[in-house]
Amino acid sequence: MKETAKLNIKHIATDFDVKELDSGNWRKADSVKVGRYWSAETAPAGRQFSARLLWSATAMYVRFEATQSEPLVVSEKPDLSKKTLKLWDRDVCEIFIAPDKSQRNKYFEFEIAPTGEWIDLGIEVTPTERKTDWEYKSEMTSAARIDKGKIVMAIKIPFKSLGNTPKVGDVWLGNLFRCVGKDPTRGYLAWQPTKTETPNFHVPEVFGEFRFLK
Repeated sequence: MKETAKLNIKHIATDFDVKELDSGNWRKADSVKVGRYWSAETAPAGRQFSARLLWSATAMYVRFEATQSEPLVVSEKPDLSKKTLKLWDRDVCEIFIAPDKSQRNKYFEFEIAPTGEWIDLGIEVTPTERKTDWEYKSEMTSAARIDKGKIVMAIKIPFKSLGNTPKVGDVWLGNLFRCVGKDPTRGYLAWQPTKTETPNFHVPEVFGEFRFLK
C-alpha cells in the first residue's frame, strides 16, 4: 500500500499580515513542489507551483508561488470584498483542509486567484453526492502579486472557522491544487493526484497529511 504523503507545518509565535508576501516568516516553512496533473502525469515546468504552510495560535497561513508562462485567465474587474463564485473556472490555487481525519469526507475548500480574488466553501462528500455550503464564512484574508514569469498568492484562515485549533503533533488531512490555462489545454495540478477519469479534485480518499510541528 502506498505511503501517505506528509507535509510539515511549522509554528510561528506571532501572527503577521498575509499581505506581507515576502515576510521572513515564510522562509521558516517547508516548501512542497507540485509538478503533476490530477492524472499523475508530469505538468510542464511553466505550470508547476510550490506551497508553504505555517500555523500560529489562531490561524493557518498558506503561500503559493506559481510559475506563469502563458497568458493569465483572470477577471477584468475583480471584487475582493466578497467570495467569487465559479472562481475555479479561471486561474487559481487551492487548498482543501479536513480538520478531523476521522471524517475526511468533511472538509473546507479555499481558493485564491492571481488578482487576490478568493472563495471559501464547506464541503461534504457522500456516497451519492457532494454537498456544498455556499454560505460558509471563514473570514479568510488574501493577497496576491503578479511578477514576471510567476505569481505569488497567500491566504490566512482563522482556526475558529475550521471548528478546531490544532496542537503540536496533530495531523489534519488535505490536498493542494492549481487550475491554469484555457481549454482545450487547461491544466489541473494536484499535490496528491486524484487519478479520476476526468479532472476532479474532490477525492478525499487520496488526501495527504498536514502535520503540525513546533
